Amino acid sequence: MAEEESFITNKDDYLKMGMNIATRTKSPGMKKFIYKTREDGLYLLDLKTIDERLKAAANMIAKYDPKEVIVTASRLYALTAVEKFTQMIGARFIKGRVAPGIFTNPHKEGFTEPKLVVISDTRNEKQAVREASTVNIPIIALCDTDNSTKFVDLVVPVNNRGRKALAFAYFLLTREVLKARGDIKSNEEFKATEEEFEAKLEDRGPQ
Repeated sequence: MAEEESFITNKDDYLKMGMNIATRTKSPGMKKFIYKTREDGLYLLDLKTIDERLKAAANMIAKYDPKEVIVTASRLYALTAVEKFTQMIGARFIKGRVAPGIFTNPHKEGFTEPKLVVISDTRNEKQAVREASTVNIPIIALCDTDNSTKFVDLVVPVNNRGRKALAFAYFLLTREVLKARGDIKSNEEFKATEEEFEAKLEDRGPQ
């Protein structure tokens, strides 16, 4: 019971959203976050670690001026979640590809100097990781079992491909950041819904 109460949300919610369902591939840096392997070969992430890392990420983000935090997203299902997250906490959103030099070349159009970068997928957003690491900007990254953790300062192990999983991850991050900053005092004061963070299937357009 005490362990359950220490979670930022009900463990069943993590399971329902598929937060712990990973891939059939594991990178060296992600081995320690794997709880077990399913019969079909999919790895399962440890729920307590997911929970602890989400809370740690929120506490870290809350220490920065939100205008100096950049969040990147490239996968379809991450876009809605990150847009809502950045709107609610006041951070900046880079959608899709991060241009070379944006954090490292003062002469580059759009050059910016964030104090913290949050990555939704190190595979698709490796240029953002490269840029941030070059100039020693701290990196938080949502990582599935096949993601590289190189240069990442805080790994949040989570299913970063699932529509509901991504929505729930950013829903929880938003709520916990606002609580850590003192903008809200309790979960009950957080009026956003998980659905607001979730990409709509009908919005996908032609593939």
